[in-house]
Amino acid sequence: MVLNRKVLKFEIDLDFVLIAITTSLKDYRICYYINKCLNFNFTRVDDLSLDTSINGAPLLFSLYRYSWETTETDFYFIGNKGSDGYLVPEMREADYFIMIKNYIDDTDLENMISALNKMPEIVAAVKIDPKKIKSRENLLF
Repeated sequence: MVLNRKVLKFEIDLDFVLIAITTSLKDYRICYYINKCLNFNFTRVDDLSLDTSINGAPLLFSLYRYSWETTETDFYFIGNKGSDGYLVPEMREADYFIMIKNYIDDTDLENMISALNKMPEIVAAVKIDPKKIKSRENLLF
């Protein structure tokens, strides 16, 4: 008896840039400083809800959004420490992430990371390759 089996493979589309941020400040405080430094306007949106099927209650992470209308680039400021755990558990040293969706020029990105690292409120801002994150599906929303 021969089984005719097809294996379905799919690649998760990780079409975004990720910056990990380490700071001791609360989300609203660091967003205020980032807004001033980068001339952004991060505004709070509904929390990112992650269904983990642990206790039945979803994990909640603070979420802020800002857009560049001209290039349709979306910026998301996401808390890594949530109501009951981490968004990206293997990166516990990161307090927040800035996710950049759609297009950003490499020079703009480098200037942004450089400006973030010059802020006294931020310990470190580092570009992360989403493909190297084990729990990357948590970042798909």
